[in-house]
Amino acid sequence: MPSKKAIKLRKASVGTIKQIVKAMNMVAATKLQRSKARLASARPLFTEAKRMMDAISQCNDTRGHLFFREPTGTRVAYALITSDRGLCGSYNTNVSAEALKHIEEGGREEYIYAIGTRGRLYFQRRGKNIVETYPGMSETAFYEDARAVAHTLLDLYVTGQVDEVYVAYTRFESVLSHVPRLVRLLPIGPLDADTPEATGDQAVRFEPEIDTVLEYAVPAYLSAVLYGALQESGCSEQAARMLSMDAATKSAGNIIEDLKRAYNRKRQAGITQEIAEIVGGANVTN
Repeated sequence: MPSKKAIKLRKASVGTIKQIVKAMNMVAATKLQRSKARLASARPLFTEAKRMMDAISQCNDTRGHLFFREPTGTRVAYALITSDRGLCGSYNTNVSAEALKHIEEGGREEYIYAIGTRGRLYFQRRGKNIVETYPGMSETAFYEDARAVAHTLLDLYVTGQVDEVYVAYTRFESVLSHVPRLVRLLPIGPLDADTPEATGDQAVRFEPEIDTVLEYAVPAYLSAVLYGALQESGCSEQAARMLSMDAATKSAGNIIEDLKRAYNRKRQAGITQEIAEIVGGANVTN
């Protein structure tokens, strides 16, 4: 059993760690509030861009078009959104595993564009093809950042270097619920369950022609969806980190309580031993 001095030193060390993780919890909570405000402003753009493209895809003019045809190949580009830092529980692992499952189940040839260094590390350890990494965008992403990535992915698809483009991100449902998602961006296909369907009142007319319209609409669509995915992921990251630091704070508190009890037992044992020695000495004297 460790000495009283060793227990006191460990208790002080754990107490310092508890203060640090508690401070990190407070920082994450503050960042979460900011992220939720950005997400609230980004979601309408995210939703309307997807609904607009759904309305366009229902027109006869789009049948067989480059951006709407059925995928015919195994070369796939992935925009993988993770964090640049750890200490956020299973947030990075969950979304990375979602992308990895899709890669391996179809024997796809992957081209990974990692937004956040944790995703890059995850796939590096598994020997996957990482084309480019975008650090510094996971927590505070601007629309220009999303547009730059969107244009890179669009060029890959238009030039025939890849057959499909996906984005892997984490959707923020609540502070306690963050759902990893994998959404196909190109070719443009069915929307996910979170996007309202287009109705007959949303008929689209193309002037002067569909190619001219899509030349502007598709880049804007990709940028909006990627920007929304970045905001969803950023919010999920801060919520996951806040929960992780809260759990760490509670664990540190439990360890401190255990050390207090161990110290008191050690102290009581010492007192009992001293009393026994005094009594034993008195009996010998008598």
